[in-house]
Parts: sequence; structure tokens; C-alpha cells
Amino acid sequence: MEKDASVNAIGGPLTACSPRDPVTGFFRDGHCNTCAEDRGSHTVCAVMTAEFLAFSKYVGNDLSTARPEFGFAGLAPGDAWCLCAARFLQAHDEGCAPRVHLAATHIRAVDIVPLDVLKTHADDA
Repeated sequence: MEKDASVNAIGGPLTACSPRDPVTGFFRDGHCNTCAEDRGSHTVCAVMTAEFLAFSKYVGNDLSTARPEFGFAGLAPGDAWCLCAARFLQAHDEGCAPRVHLAATHIRAVDIVPLDVLKTHADDA
């Protein structure tokens, strides 16, 4: 798998989203890097909230429950995580999107989420 260029949503170098365990990203490198094989486009660096985690669990992706068999400790409010762009857009449409780190959100996210939507939720704009 070859990574796409590490460029963020605003055209600069892609910064780390979360380097802690469990390390985020499609490549588990702490960055929201992507490639052609990343069907979910795990490109939006979002800061988890209780509201978003509950929404994600409700729509079928439980990010808050630990899954030790996959080396996943579960996420808590305040944790940064590379979300699937379509899930972020769905949360935006439902009024519960989390904050976004634009410098750590991959440029490919704008293929799915309009840049103005990302900027609406940006904590580093």
C-alpha cells in the first residue's frame, strides 16, 4: 500500500492526530494518512466528545468500548482520532460533529466533506 502525499486539508504538511496507544490512522502511524485501499477514508482528525461517541455507537461503530483482542483500549472524550470522512459528515448533518484539527486532517477528506464544513468545526482555524 502506497500512502497518498501527507498534505492537510488546508494545503500544509499533515501533522500528527494522536500518537498515543491506541495509535490512530489507517496505517496506525498517528496521522490521518490514506491510500487507495482506505475505503473508509479515515482522514478527519476529530476530538471525541461524549455526544459524538454515543452517536457513533448508535449508528453501529462503537468507539468507546475497549476491544483488547484488537489492541484497542476504547476512546474517551478528549481523545483525538482519525474518523471516516463520511461518518464525520453524517455527524455534522445530525448536529453532533466533534471538533476537528485541520492541520491533522488529510486533504482527501475534502473529497467527501466540504472544506467549509470542516472549517465550521475546526479548533485550529
